[in-house]
Amino acid sequence: MSRISSSKTVIRSRRSAAAAMTGGVVIALIVLLGFLPLVTFLAGATASTAGLVPFPVLGVTAVALIGLLAIVALLAGSVTRRRAPAAWALSATAVVVAIVVTAFPLIAVVLGSVDRVGDLGAVVEQLVQRLGGGS
Repeated sequence: MSRISSSKTVIRSRRSAAAAMTGGVVIALIVLLGFLPLVTFLAGATASTAGLVPFPVLGVTAVALIGLLAIVALLAGSVTRRRAPAAWALSATAVVVAIVVTAFPLIAVVLGSVDRVGDLGAVVEQLVQRLGGGS
C-alpha cells in the first residue's frame, strides 16, 4: 500500500501522513503563538532596558536552527514510516522539540539576568565600600 507523491517522496501510509501533518500543524501553532511572540517580547525588553535584560541572540538563533533541522528530520521520518504508531511517536517527538526550542529563549534570558544581578551586587558592594569606607 505504498504511494508515491508528485515530489517523489515515499509516503508509506495515510496514517503516517496524517501523523506528520498533525505534528506540522501543531508545530506551526507553537511557532506562531509561542516562539515568535516570546522572542519579540524578550528582544523588546532587552532594547527598552538598554541591555540590562540580556538577550542571547546567537544562542537563540543557534538553538532555533538546530531545532528546525531536528523537527524537519523527525517529521520526514514520520511521513515515511510504514506503521502508524512509529509515525505518531516521531511526530510527537517533533512537537516536544518545538516546545523545548520555544522555552529556550526564556530560560536563557532568566539565567542571563541572574548572572547580571550577581554582577550588580558586586558593583553595589564596591560603591558602598568606596563611599562609606572613606578609602
